[in-house]
Order: sequence, then C-alpha cells, then structure tokens
Amino acid sequence: MKLAFILPGGVDRSGTVNVIPAWLWQIERVARRHELHVFALHQYPQPCTYPLLGATVHNLGWPRRRGVLIHAARCMPQFIRTFRQLGQWDGVHGWGGQPSAFTAACASRAVNVPLFTTLVGGELIALPHIRYGGRLTLLGKFMTHFALKRSNCIITISQVLQQEAQALGFASTVVPLGVDESCFLDVRAPNADGPFKLLHVASLNRIKDQPTLLRALQHVLVELPDTTLDIIGVDTLNGELQRLAEALGIAAHVRFHGFLTQEAVHPFWRQADLFVLSSLHEGQCVAVCEAAAAGVPTVGTQVGILDEWAPNNLAVGVPVGDATALANEIVTLLRDPSRRSRIATAAHAWATAHDADWTARQLEAIYVQEAY
Repeated sequence: MKLAFILPGGVDRSGTVNVIPAWLWQIERVARRHELHVFALHQYPQPCTYPLLGATVHNLGWPRRRGVLIHAARCMPQFIRTFRQLGQWDGVHGWGGQPSAFTAACASRAVNVPLFTTLVGGELIALPHIRYGGRLTLLGKFMTHFALKRSNCIITISQVLQQEAQALGFASTVVPLGVDESCFLDVRAPNADGPFKLLHVASLNRIKDQPTLLRALQHVLVELPDTTLDIIGVDTLNGELQRLAEALGIAAHVRFHGFLTQEAVHPFWRQADLFVLSSLHEGQCVAVCEAAAAGVPTVGTQVGILDEWAPNNLAVGVPVGDATALANEIVTLLRDPSRRSRIATAAHAWATAHDADWTARQLEAIYVQEAY
C-alpha cells in the first residue's frame, strides 16, 4: 500500500531530538511493509524532503504562529497540487489536532481514498484558562468536525478520548500507542527503605500542571524527607517551575534536566521508585506506558490511560489538581513495596501485550479493511 501520514512535526531528520518517539515507532513499522510518505506541517521553517526510518518525509514549512489555522487553509490548494503530483494513494492518516487532521481530510477528499484520523490529546476539549484545546475557536471546531465526518475510521488512543468523541456523536476504535522494545527493562525488586526517587517525564507546560506536582512533593517531604524528584522535559515556561520550587522550599529535592534523548532517560527509569503525573488532561500519556515497560509503577491524576488503569490496579489515580491526594498516594505506595511490585508487574504485562508492534498490527488491519 502507498500511505500518507499527516503530522504537525515530531519527525526531525536526526530521529532523536525534536521528535515524538511514539510516532517514530509507528512510522518505522509501517514503512517496513508499505510505501510511507510523512507530511510534516511545521518541522522546519523551509520546505524540504528527507528519508527517515524507511519513510520519506515532506516538510511543508508552514509557520507555527498565531493564526496557524487560517494560514493552513490558505496553503491548502498548493498542498493538494503537490499531493496529487506524487501519484496514486491507498490511504491518508491524520495524526493529532489541527491543522493536521483537516489537512489529511482535504488530501483524502482530493484523491478519493480512505481517511484515518487519530485523536491524540485535546482535540475535543476547551480549557480557556490555559488556552488549551481544539474547541477554543469556531475555526478549530469546524476543522475537527470536517475531518471526523470524513473519516472512514476514527482512532482514539484511550477510552477517555473515545468517550469525548462519542459525546459529540462520533464512534471510534481505541488503539493505544505502544512502546518500542528498547523501553523494556526487567521489573526489579522495589526499594523498601529509601531514599526514594520520583520521576516525571513531560514537557513543562500548562496542561501538565507541574505546580500541583511540586506542591505534592512539598507534602511528601514532610513524611519522607529524603525523597527526590527528577523532572525531564523541555521547559516552555521560562523557569517558572524552578522559581516555584524555590518558593516552596523544595529546590534542593528537585532536579530539572531539560530535554533528554530516549536513550539518556533510560538510567532514570532504572533508578526510579515511582513515575508521577499531574496533568489536567491526557489523550493517553505514552510516558505511563514507558514507565510500565521499565517496571516503574505510576501515581498520577486520573487522566488518559490512567483512567483505565487505576480501577484495574495497574496504577494509582487521584483527582485532577489535588496535590494533597497525590502526595498521600505517593507516600502510601512508597511505604508499601509489595503493592508497588504488584502494580509494576501488572503494568509491565499490559505494556508487553500492547507494545509498538501490536499497535502497528492494529493500524495495518484498519488500513486493509478500509482500502480493499
């Protein structure tokens, strides 16, 4: 089959920086069996084409700026001409929010092939207080509904997203994003005596709500004063969280590492006692699955895949924004190594059964079903 992925970015030619690993894992696997072209809207400022993991990446060079949706609409005729010139297609897969899904919908309509749309996060919500979500504007709502109505198959990466789509009248198929074999580590015996190490892997931004995490750590330190927290991720808040850690008097217990490659994060997984999450919303949170693959149990707000895992004892969930509840569950679990071990083992088994190869097989089955 000849397939097109439409993505906002996350496909840097290096394969290690400015990437979204979960997307690269699927690109690599789909490209092994099919001719795959990846259209990246914003990876680089200037248009360019380059090979990546067996696929061909076409960077469109659309700017990331205010009014990006309007700019995308204006650029669409030129994109469609380019898309048609590349020959016959068997399917178009739009990943993420706008304008990716809308662009994929326009492309599939232009060449009359099946459209697959994967919802990965906040496409169907609006959180005005942090300016987050695909439903903040009328144009965003229109583009999303256009893509979903045209889709032969809507794919959601968690039951939470499936419920959000259903509330708007759209049926979907749940296919979580599994992790690569390189993420899997042996489940080690839990550290029973401390000092304990907490780990948080995510970009520093409003939707991840790291202030709640830092306030939770302040409470944890009252009970377990030797606990430390490693935070790994790009800082989009210009040092705001570092200043908050200072103000809370916990700066000596928090280490901000900035961006690290997947390989560089592995030693942190090996040392961590808990993975901690404080997000206001998640589509899935692949980092939770990476933690499971590494044998690290998760305590976090009950969003994304944690909404499914917590009731089944694959993780521990707490209400969104509740620093006290998060702290209490962290302390309780750190003091109970046998429960930590049970959760880690169960989550590791889930991650093994739903790895990146499994995800690729589910996607291929969907492509084949709709294309033939």
